[in-house]
Amino acid sequence: MARPKRKVNPILPVAAPAEPVQRIYQVGGYVRLSMEDSGKPGTDTMETQRELIENYIESQPDMRLFDLYCDNGRTGTNFDRPEFERMMEDVRSRKVDCIVVKDLSRFGRNYRETGNYLEGIFPLLGIRFIAVNDHFDTLTAERTQDGYIVPLKNIMNAVYSKDISRKILPALTTKRQNGEFIGTWAAYGYQKCADDCHRIEPDEETAPVVRDMFQWRLSGLSYQNIARKLNERGIPAPARYLYLKGCTKSESYANSIWTVEAVKKILNNEVYLGHMVQGRKRSGFSEGKKPYRVPESEWIIVRNTHEPLIDEDTFRAVQRMAKEANSAYQERLGRHDGLGTIPNILRGLVYCADCKKTMTRYKNVTNKGRNLFYNYICRTHASNPASCPKKNLHERELKEILWDTLRREIALAENLDKLARQYSQSAKAVSQEAAVKREITTVKQSLERAKMLYDSLYQNYADKLMTEREYTEMKERYRSDMERAQACLETLEQQQKDARRQTVENPWLTACGQYRQETELTEAMAHALIERVEVDAENHVSITLRYRDEYRALLQLLETEREAVSA
Repeated sequence: MARPKRKVNPILPVAAPAEPVQRIYQVGGYVRLSMEDSGKPGTDTMETQRELIENYIESQPDMRLFDLYCDNGRTGTNFDRPEFERMMEDVRSRKVDCIVVKDLSRFGRNYRETGNYLEGIFPLLGIRFIAVNDHFDTLTAERTQDGYIVPLKNIMNAVYSKDISRKILPALTTKRQNGEFIGTWAAYGYQKCADDCHRIEPDEETAPVVRDMFQWRLSGLSYQNIARKLNERGIPAPARYLYLKGCTKSESYANSIWTVEAVKKILNNEVYLGHMVQGRKRSGFSEGKKPYRVPESEWIIVRNTHEPLIDEDTFRAVQRMAKEANSAYQERLGRHDGLGTIPNILRGLVYCADCKKTMTRYKNVTNKGRNLFYNYICRTHASNPASCPKKNLHERELKEILWDTLRREIALAENLDKLARQYSQSAKAVSQEAAVKREITTVKQSLERAKMLYDSLYQNYADKLMTEREYTEMKERYRSDMERAQACLETLEQQQKDARRQTVENPWLTACGQYRQETELTEAMAHALIERVEVDAENHVSITLRYRDEYRALLQLLETEREAVSA
């Protein structure tokens, strides 16, 4: 009997362009330390986290460190952290495409929010995420239909945090009710007793400052003038005082100054009468809520627990002044309602060029209540004139400057849009696009054929048309062919996408194109096209526009094409 012919699928080479250049990730290293651990010896520190992350990035040939983002004294149970937000801004603006942390607990202890970033936000933005000590990398991590397996560790982190919170809450409440101090730092003017951290006593350095503040207020000095007086005398504000004493290493405290809010907080605090006032705020974590303030009726106040700094008569007199001032303010609020209001369309965009803080939009009424206008002032200068130069810019003038800038930007975009469309229809661009499409089609065909041949291997092996060794070798070769084809396809599709984004789908052109019909500055236009506005002491305005990289890329492409044509 004749031997049956063996059906062996030929191994077809995949048509592919030259090997793509290895991708280099722009990495954001994220470091977080909780308030409880901040500054304590023997625990995880900012420095050790930073060193671990930097060493890891240096050891990876496909990574370059873009920036380090360090949140000191910030809880991991939510993502309301300034440096985390700064990192996410760089992620959204495509400056960072990879995030490296020491471990998952440093990134976050809230399972739902952390899972949302790992499973939803980061994949959508094309962000690679690495937790070094957890050996977790989204590029290689095992993934099921329910998501990554390693984030299960985050459930344990969240449950652990909540369990600890529930256990210590009753004990802390009991201590509060007994008049024991349980805070991290005593109120300004006091310090923890050396022999008992649950009792407080006057601080010789800051207690006289508190007494002076009450006397100044009693003499008629406003909150604003008290803050200015303290700043002018060089007296450290509460946060800066803690930093200078080494109680905290958070750099955000280093340059704090006296503000109206800080002065008010001290002048309204019954702790200076010798009473322990606690429980004004709850973390809410064990209840599954965000931190929240509780009504004054629910505060825990225990009388006569420590030495008072202020007598009862002085304190009550200052409270009466505050109540009268508030009543007068409320009365003034409605006095000019007939003038209406002007929406603040530049909210969060205007900054002081010196202190880099957002400027305040200040309401003015003149001509005996007949004219209403707004101007922008520096909050830092208002609290401490010596710390930052004075700024005072009329809102109408600022709007005119911004409108003129954006009007020219939109006109420029309209002109370049025409040139971009002409380029996209040129023989060169059409030819390049067609060539990429042909390559994509060829690679897709090769990929499908490799898949088909791969799928048919087992049946051939089951029919004993090939040996086990042949089956194993060919299976591995077909798998390699599919992987190479898939990688090539992704590269070509990204190349096609980048070419479109560089011309007719350029984000800068798209954003500007939405506002061609506008006849004046609008809130949507301002926030879509402006990243930041800075005002200096001479009222010079510096405007940072969005989409600068996209604009420059388009301009370079068109200039290169023009030079090629004229050559």
